[in-house]
Order: sequence, then structure tokens, then C-alpha cells
Amino acid sequence: MNFDDYRGVWVFSEVKDGGIAPVSLELLGAARQLADKRKTHVAGVLIGEEVKHLADTLFAYGADTVYVYDAPIFRHYRTETFMQAMLHCTNKHKPEILLYGATSTGKDLASAVATDLPTGLTADTTILDVEEDTGLLLASRPAFGGNIMATILCKKYRPQMATVRPKVMKALPPDPQRTGEIVEESIDLKEEDVRTKVLEIVRATVKKVRIDEADIIVAGGKGLGSPEGFGLIHRLAQTIGAAVGASRDVVEAGWIEHHHQVGQTGVTVTPKIYFAIGISGAIQHIVGMQNSGLIVAINKDPAAPIFQSSHYGIVGDAFEIVPMLIERFKSEPVQSVLRGKEAKHA
Repeated sequence: MNFDDYRGVWVFSEVKDGGIAPVSLELLGAARQLADKRKTHVAGVLIGEEVKHLADTLFAYGADTVYVYDAPIFRHYRTETFMQAMLHCTNKHKPEILLYGATSTGKDLASAVATDLPTGLTADTTILDVEEDTGLLLASRPAFGGNIMATILCKKYRPQMATVRPKVMKALPPDPQRTGEIVEESIDLKEEDVRTKVLEIVRATVKKVRIDEADIIVAGGKGLGSPEGFGLIHRLAQTIGAAVGASRDVVEAGWIEHHHQVGQTGVTVTPKIYFAIGISGAIQHIVGMQNSGLIVAINKDPAAPIFQSSHYGIVGDAFEIVPMLIERFKSEPVQSVLRGKEAKHA
């Protein structure tokens, strides 16, 4: 395989609710950094029906080129149709690196494409880098149950592909003045040749807590001792208007539902304020919350790893400390209290 034929860092630009999915904009920021190290371009691949106008958004967030597959057959996501478009584009234009958001759509598409292309796929990546000289993508992710970080390389094949967790990368500030090249592509694919048919789209009517969208999260771990002890987390969260998060151990113990889990096997979050209470700080959890704006940890073990990732740490019994915080926050908003602490700290 001649690696010189492969150039550019690409992002599969997922369309969600008529716009570009946030994770795709985050990946454009990461792609821009990788491409600048390699002195190459950033491209987005846009697939759908009547989506060409969304190329302007991709340019604003860092893309230089956008490959557009715009046709009725792409109205709904189907593995078969989107895979054929991605394969056509990849084989024709040969990217060096191809990134997908680790959403249900991105993971499904990336794995399907990887079965046809002679290359590998690193799943659920949380750290990306590239060797400037060789172009090797350094895709890192927690492994062995979140106990170590593994960096995975694809030395013999191109493109190098990875899915990346939402919220772990940061989008660039949009520049509406940026422009780029739109390359319109098409493939000879007829509806009668597609085995999967979309008959109806049914949207869920039960609204679950979206902790990945919360500004403040209060998360609890097994250090709280019991489901009754975990009730302390709910009390603090209710007092300050926060969402409730949890460690994997708590979820596996059945104290709370899985969609509250923060970490590698749960949700990645980036709130403005994150309380970690009774959480030891295993890497599996850390990768899910390490990009929070302000992290406050409470743990009675002074050697708990969570303190290494926190801006403020309180060593002590959560059942003594949290009730005091609740009383304080009843009279003064949490943001004001912590702003005061930050001012004193500065």
C-alpha cells in the first residue's frame, strides 16, 4: 500500500434534527489540530437529502473541503446506503485519517465500513494525536475495564479510522467567514436494490435525564454505602438544580439506572461544575468527566485518585459534609459560593 496516495483528515459529518450533530463539530476541531501537524487539509463527508447547505457549518468549524452525497435515497440513515457512499468517497479520494462520532449511527457506520476496507478501527477513542513525520494516528482509549490507557496504531493500512466519544474533544469557535470547496458526489444506487426499508420513525415519548447536557452534575459512588446513602446525592442535586450522575459500581449495584452512569461505559460529560462524592476515581470514570469546568471531590480517603483530577478536594465523611453544603446552597447559589472560593484561591 502506497501511503503517499493518502492525504487529509476526514470527519463523517452526522446530520441530526436538520443540523450537524455536535460530536461532528467537536471532531472537526480535533481534525484541524491533526491536519495542521501533518500540513494537510480537513474534509467533512456529508450524506443525506437536501443537506448541501450544511456545508457552510462545516466550513465555519474548520473544514476545508466537504464531500456531499445529496439524494432522496439518503433521506434516512441506513447502514447499506451510507456505507456505499463512504466506501465510494474513501476509495476515490483516499483520506489518511477518518473519524466518526461514537454515536449509534457513527459506530454502526464505522464498523460496517471497516469490514470492507483493508484497515482497522479503534472504537470509543478519548485521546487523539498524530506523529508529524510518519502520519501514524495515536488513538488512545481505556482498556481492561478502564484500568489502563491503551494507544492503538494502524501501521500497515490506510485510512486510519477511529470512533470518538462525544464531549471529549472541543469544537473550534465558529468562523462564519470561512469558506471551502464543495465536492458533489453521487453513486448509482437504486431504492429497489436496498434491502432495508424505513417504514416509520417512532420517537421516544419517555423523557430521560440527559446528563450530557447538564451544567451542574452531582455524582455519587459506592463510598456512599447503600441505595439509602445514595439518596444524599439526590438531595444535593435537588437543592442546586443539578443532574444526578453515578459511577459504574453504583449502576451495577442497581442503585440507579444506567443512563446516569458517567465514564467509559457510560456517558461523557462536560458540565460547568461536577461534584464527585464517594467516588474513588478509577480511570474508567475519570475519562467521562475530566473535561468538566470545575471538579469538586469529596472522599474520606486522602489517597483517592479522584483528588488528582479535581480542582477542589474535601477529605472527610460525605454524610457530614454534604448536609452542610446543602444548607449553604439553600441560601446562596452554588455558582456564587464557588466563584468566591476561586477568587480567594487566585
